[in-house]
Amino acid sequence: MKQSVQGIHHITAIASDPQANVDFYHHLLGQRLVKTTINFDDPGTYHFYFGDALGTPGTILTFFPWRHMRRGQRGNGEIAATAYAIRPGSMPFWQARLAQHGVTVGAIQTRFGHSVLPFEDPDGMILELVTTAEPATVQVWQEGPIPAEHALLGFYAATAWVTEVGPTAELLTTHLGYEFVAQEGNRYRYKGASNDVGLYVDLVERPSTLRGQMGAGTVHHIAFRTVDDAEQKEYLTDLRRAGYHVSPVMDRQYFHSIYFRAPSGVLFEIATDAPGFLYDEPIAELGTNLKLPDWFEPRREQIEAALPPLNRKPVVTAKAAASHA
Repeated sequence: MKQSVQGIHHITAIASDPQANVDFYHHLLGQRLVKTTINFDDPGTYHFYFGDALGTPGTILTFFPWRHMRRGQRGNGEIAATAYAIRPGSMPFWQARLAQHGVTVGAIQTRFGHSVLPFEDPDGMILELVTTAEPATVQVWQEGPIPAEHALLGFYAATAWVTEVGPTAELLTTHLGYEFVAQEGNRYRYKGASNDVGLYVDLVERPSTLRGQMGAGTVHHIAFRTVDDAEQKEYLTDLRRAGYHVSPVMDRQYFHSIYFRAPSGVLFEIATDAPGFLYDEPIAELGTNLKLPDWFEPRREQIEAALPPLNRKPVVTAKAAASHA
């Protein structure tokens, strides 16, 4: 019997400028760039993975930064907001840091008893910081620019905009093992089967909203955690039996994946935790080298020539900043 989904594995979005993407997530938000590779379906494009120090599932936000990509349009059928967890005392720190770097933030909201700070990345993608004292088993990037006590603690929730809640809610609860936990207005919250990061998926019902259009600043897909290949195969069989059109298993080098569309139109993935990001780099070198799967290695010279240069300017670490304060 397969286990219920433990929560979010990763979220993959689209950006326009690779350098601006690294500057924002790596240098400003203090997420470690744990893997620099390519889009396996479009090897002329980077694929960046940002997360905690090890790339723990539930902390990983990945990007396809297609240069000159037009802005997407928000709407139904997509993940409309990605929320990170922070500790309750960290909100003033983040308000000040974002303002210092010219990031426009919205007013603090209260949602299900938690404070929520909304803001946007350089491509207009909606991000949120949610204060919580819930457990978070993450490996804080100690060499990053954010003091450990204020570091982002992985995902708190992902919000999907849907025309109607029922069909996608049925998928989450019946086939993925999520539990309905709360409702506020047109927002319905579902919880994964653990007590750790990336637990929540919110469905916001917006009957009159047009469908979103993919582009820079939009989420391409959301991935959910499965323990191993055998359990993933059970999901594939169960979902196909239920009438979902599920892809074959795809080797993504750092995990194995299957894909299908939720009734709302959101692209869902189920990804394995293994083998992880230490598969081809030691901890100290994570993200510092362009990593290619074996089948692309013969084309390395051609691929590297097609990719734009990336300035990995030194990060001012929290420790160094404190010593100069």
